[in-house]
Amino acid sequence: MANVAIIVARGGSKRIPHKNIRSFCGQPMLAYAIQAAQAAGCFNHIVVSTDDEEIAEIARQLGAEVPFMRPATLADDHTGTTPVVIDAIKRLEMLGLQSQHYCCIYATVPLILAGDLSAAYRRLLTSQAPFVYTVAEFG
Repeated sequence: MANVAIIVARGGSKRIPHKNIRSFCGQPMLAYAIQAAQAAGCFNHIVVSTDDEEIAEIARQLGAEVPFMRPATLADDHTGTTPVVIDAIKRLEMLGLQSQHYCCIYATVPLILAGDLSAAYRRLLTSQAPFVYTVAEFG
């Protein structure tokens, strides 16, 4: 079975318009998540869930897959991440892509490290836990 990274990237940010594709240190913000997932070496598919055609096109140019567009009902200011990821998993399964492991990555994570993703995957495999979740101390 494949391992799938699902990067969530909604198009309608109100505070920072187009924040997911806004240039940050010379590349679209979304690029950092895609590049880290690619470099982690533990994903067979890197899928971007978006409702925005411009985000979809940039994601494809960066090497990610956008096999479906997220419905508007899951792209408003009040929709949480969980329903978006569940929708993505269901849509991927309808397309014939089944996975034992999914990883949710936010689009606006310029400091994400591939090593952290692969370490989390190793932790998942060596533990009896049904999932792993990253946390950090913040003063």
